Amino acid sequence: MGKIIFIFPKMASFIRLDIEILKERYEVVENSYPWQKKHLMPIILIRQFFFLLKNLRKTEHVIISFGGWWAWLPTLMAKWHKKPSYIIIHGTDAAGFPEIKYGNMRKPLLRTILRKSYRRASYLLPVSESLIYTENTYYEKGRIIKQGIEHFFPKNKTPKIVIPNAIDTEKWQNLNKERKPNQFITVLSPGQFVRKGGEIILNIAPSLPQYDFTFIGIEKPAHLNKIPENVRFIGRTQPESLLEIYSEATYYLQLSIFEGFGVALCEAMACGCIPIVANTNAMPYIIGDSGYVVQHRDEKELIELILTATFEKKTELGKKARQRIVDDFTVENRKNLLFDTLEKGEVKQ
Repeated sequence: MGKIIFIFPKMASFIRLDIEILKERYEVVENSYPWQKKHLMPIILIRQFFFLLKNLRKTEHVIISFGGWWAWLPTLMAKWHKKPSYIIIHGTDAAGFPEIKYGNMRKPLLRTILRKSYRRASYLLPVSESLIYTENTYYEKGRIIKQGIEHFFPKNKTPKIVIPNAIDTEKWQNLNKERKPNQFITVLSPGQFVRKGGEIILNIAPSLPQYDFTFIGIEKPAHLNKIPENVRFIGRTQPESLLEIYSEATYYLQLSIFEGFGVALCEAMACGCIPIVANTNAMPYIIGDSGYVVQHRDEKELIELILTATFEKKTELGKKARQRIVDDFTVENRKNLLFDTLEKGEVKQ
């Protein structure tokens, strides 16, 4: 059994899934440090150097999840040792959005680190086509905001292979509970409230008192003194409880200003929620014809779309949403694409 070094900044459900997939064929050696603690950076880089020095010689592949400081040494040393390296691009590592204080590309030094790492890597593996290049027309009407690897690094020639994230459709499925017809839910983590569209949902809620809007994954942000009566905040939720919530809600709102993929969106769709998404990145492609797309970050437009969706009562869209995930975003699909890429892995000269 060959060995893979798998490097990541911190654990997440989609990273854990990738590790589980890779363990089917490889011995996986994990490497992670508290990269968010900037004052420890010199020590962490030294530790990572000696880790790589010890493990690279007997390693077949080096996989790095997210582009960041943790990718600089691995791509450099993998090239020295003539080992193929791969960087999985997830979102913030292909974005520079100063208006919402999001994206690694807005930080000059980190952007330089990414330029060098992306150039040295054997392959870049974005989770959606939009991370290679996209034009955001949602954030502000009449304005085009360019994002993606090719926008920031137009001279980068590293091969790029899109491998979409995966959803465990056995785990995430409709429990056949009675749906709440006026229930809209959004899943997000602390720090994502603005980027995921939390503010616009709060702003429209008073105009739609007949509907309930629930945020899952965060407590009420401290800067909010008062929230509309039809808005709730539920903190971190266990997967079992989240599955129940997905199976009871009718609609899932994902109004992200930038979204590399949308794992929670896919989980909700797999459970039969009807998606309503912003016209950003890969989300319109992910939902296909199983939901609704808001073209601009405009409150009036969003209100009209929600009223249209609830008036049409296209309950069959929930089934169509799940089928969309089953057809294109399964674990088996990601597994096959990952293993195919590793099998043809070549060291970049």
